[in-house]
Amino acid sequence: MSLLSKIRDDIHATMARDPAATSAIEVVLFYPGFHARLAHRLAHGLHRRRLPLIPRGIMHLVRFLTGIEIHPGATIGPRFVIDHGMGVVIGETTEIGPDVTIYQGVTLGGTSTHRTKRHPTLLGNNVVGAGAKVIGAVEIGENARIGAGSVVITNVPPMATVVGVPGHIVAVHDDSNGVLQRLPDPEWERLNQLDERVDELRELLAHLEDHVGGLHDDHHADERSEAKAPPRS
Repeated sequence: MSLLSKIRDDIHATMARDPAATSAIEVVLFYPGFHARLAHRLAHGLHRRRLPLIPRGIMHLVRFLTGIEIHPGATIGPRFVIDHGMGVVIGETTEIGPDVTIYQGVTLGGTSTHRTKRHPTLLGNNVVGAGAKVIGAVEIGENARIGAGSVVITNVPPMATVVGVPGHIVAVHDDSNGVLQRLPDPEWERLNQLDERVDELRELLAHLEDHVGGLHDDHHADERSEAKAPPRS
């Protein structure tokens, strides 16, 4: 596929996934994610040819202009869309498959200081929500979804939906019948149990307060009756 065709596919992918994109010219002129991807193509090609400094310089300028930081060594597949994009960080050994969408504030980062594979692999058709962090050489299966603000530090199977800190699977899409199967969420269930217990304790406390208040009123009534009673002869 020619470079022009790849760029055209990026434009169409952006328009398909962002309802705010009304025309191709709008994407070309005003979408920082598209600009960052375009520059990365050039920087990545120079990086593969082991040209020093220039690839990093290109992406450094892109970060200044768009707020998106992509290492020239990252491998990015076709139809990649960065929506909004401010604060996005994509590390050197990141591998991104086709049809991936990420939102603002996403970090595809690493923790190792060794020159090895230390950043995530997104296999394709993934959505990574705003502010999510995918850390380390983990693998995100095809069609998986990462919820906004999640922190993912382990592999994610295909068709799964991950939320939370640390991220845990809450649903898996069954491709055979098109059904979204929601999995048990122990943390959420425990919170619900605690909430129900708090409500029970509130009801018990209110009942005890009413009972003690009633005894207190009866005691005062007895005292008033005794005070009004005529003295014995």
